[in-house]
Amino acid sequence: MIFGRSERGKPPVEPVTLKILVAGGFGVGKTTLVGAVSEIRPLRTEEVLTEAGRPVDDTNGVEGKHTTTVAMDFGRITLREDLVLYLFGTPGQERFWFMWDELSEGALGAVVLADTRRLEDCFAAVDYFERRSIPFLVGVNCFEDADRYPAEEVRKALDLDPDVPVLLCDARDRESVKQVLIGVVQHAMAYAAGRRRTVTT
Repeated sequence: MIFGRSERGKPPVEPVTLKILVAGGFGVGKTTLVGAVSEIRPLRTEEVLTEAGRPVDDTNGVEGKHTTTVAMDFGRITLREDLVLYLFGTPGQERFWFMWDELSEGALGAVVLADTRRLEDCFAAVDYFERRSIPFLVGVNCFEDADRYPAEEVRKALDLDPDVPVLLCDARDRESVKQVLIGVVQHAMAYAAGRRRTVTT
């Protein structure tokens, strides 16, 4: 099937759409992750870093970064004929956090992308999704020059609840990103089922 059209002789299928956010600190790889897995050319709202932004854009640890997302990244994946996943990458800097409420509206779940060299940068995203009861998992983007830590050590460092998945990944690799997205969907489904059981008991 071509997106939006069905095979000849079959009625058109109106796909169910799912929305997943990709959040995390500045320079953690959100734009890269969306681009690695999107079947369309991702919509990006990147601007070049300037001297004016130097006091607020901490590039310590990501000195090679020259652009930053100022609104969002957007990508799309067709999982099945009747199921489409939309990815929204959030801006990482604090001055753009006001956009998160709009982007999170109707989200099935979220990926909080983490960099072990700057782990504290993802605290705000973890706190945001916990406070709003949006199911999320932590994807540890394994940069080549970063120390590797077991998932359980990252969980302890972030003080995560036991049911929040922590996955090691490579935001540049399509298959690795797909496993992270599958993990988010599965976690969101389990989270929703758990809430339904709580309501009925």
